[in-house]
Amino acid sequence: MVLFIWLVLLLAVVGFLLLAHAFWRRALEEQYEGGRPVTCPENQQPAVVNIDVRHAAATLMDGSPALRVCDCTRWPEHAECNQDCLSQAARAEPYKEVKVEAGRKAIYHLPVFLAAFAAWYVGMLWHSHYLFRAQWMQAVGLTQAQVKEIVWWLSPHLLTAAVCLLFAYGVAWLLALRHRKGVLQGVLMAVLLGGALIAASWYGIARLPHALFVIEASYAAVAIITVGAIVGGLFDKLVLRPR
Repeated sequence: MVLFIWLVLLLAVVGFLLLAHAFWRRALEEQYEGGRPVTCPENQQPAVVNIDVRHAAATLMDGSPALRVCDCTRWPEHAECNQDCLSQAARAEPYKEVKVEAGRKAIYHLPVFLAAFAAWYVGMLWHSHYLFRAQWMQAVGLTQAQVKEIVWWLSPHLLTAAVCLLFAYGVAWLLALRHRKGVLQGVLMAVLLGGALIAASWYGIARLPHALFVIEASYAAVAIITVGAIVGGLFDKLVLRPR
C-alpha cells in the first residue's frame, strides 16, 4: 500500500503540472487560433493568416509566447515575407468555425468508483492479519499495539481511497484518450501508467527494505491489474441510457 500511494501521489503531481500546461495551451488556442483577416503590408491587399499556436505554447514556459505566422493565403509564393502583419493578426478577430468532435468517448464514473473500491479493499485484505500484516509489521518496524492504533485512524483510509480513485481515473482517461475498452485494453493501460510511475520514482523505490519492497510491489501489481480489468471491462456498460 505504501508503494502504491507513493506512485499515485507522483501521478497527482505530474497530472497537476500537465493540467496547468493544458489550461495555458487552451487559453492560447482560444486567443490565437483560427484564420485572421489582415491587410498585407506589401501590397495593401486583404489576406488571411494563421498564427502558429503550437509554437506559442512551446515558448510559453519562457515567460511570454513567441508569435509567428504559420500559414497565409499569399503563401507559398510569398512564404519568405518578414511577417509584418503579425501585430494585425494578433489583434484581429478570427473567423468563427463550427467544430465537430466525432467519436469522442466520455469517462464513465461508476466503473471508476468500483475499480477504486476494489483496489482499496484488496489493500485492506493484503495488509490484514489474514495475509501479510505480520511480515509488513516486521519490515516497517511497528508493534501490534501501534498497528491497532493506526487501523482506527480515519486519515490513512481516506488517503488510500483517494489514491485508488485517482489511479482509476488515470486509467479511464487513457482509455478515453485512446478510444479503447475491454478487460485486456484496461489492464494494458493500467500497466503502462503504473510502469511509467515506477520508472519515474525508481530511485526512491529501490531504497525500500527488501521485505517491504516485495510486499508493496506485489500489492501494487495486483491493484494495477484489478483497476485496469474493472475500468476496461465495464468502461461503457454501467451507465444510464437515455430513454
